[in-house]
Amino acid sequence: MVSFDDEFRRQLRELLVWRRDVRRFRSDPLPEGTLERLIDLACLSPSVGLSQPWRFVIVEDKARRYAIVEDFKACNADALRAYSGERAARYASLKLAGLEEAPGHLAVFAERACETGHGLGRATMPETIDYSVVAAICSIWLAARAECIGLGWVSILNPLRIGAILDVPETWKFIGYLCVGYAQAELDRPELERAEWEYRRRSEDFTIRR
Repeated sequence: MVSFDDEFRRQLRELLVWRRDVRRFRSDPLPEGTLERLIDLACLSPSVGLSQPWRFVIVEDKARRYAIVEDFKACNADALRAYSGERAARYASLKLAGLEEAPGHLAVFAERACETGHGLGRATMPETIDYSVVAAICSIWLAARAECIGLGWVSILNPLRIGAILDVPETWKFIGYLCVGYAQAELDRPELERAEWEYRRRSEDFTIRR
């Protein structure tokens, strides 16, 4: 059995601390093959029934990228209208995506009709297909950070429009749009916490015993 020592565990915790959602990217290009290598690592993630439902789209076409940016702007404007007063002003001041700066764009989908795995584990909880893809995204996030590469998960997008822009099969469910590149600054605290949008709670706040 492979074993990991205290130093490895310390470094793992440090990796988790410094794994941040990046919105401010440098323009430096990523080394050739970076996204493909991160996708390879993501495919080591667990999946329900070994279904491997993740589907990745490396977005390079300028017109499609532009359409993604425009969709984000429209969705962000809608989101702003849900707030009022001081909270609206604070929301408007936040930088919530690095779509126009990040050199790498990666859209991630779940193939909900996949036959791989023969339906094992999905009968009572079909949403585990989506959870499996989220696990793959988390693997990409940590693997990228281990290479000093930043990742930002953009969720202020219209899933149906993203599917149409990227021309993917209708059975693919949009899970996340990832901006990948080198961060302008290294941060060990969430940007939203630094902006006083929300504060980080303790693990005890989320834990009960039965």
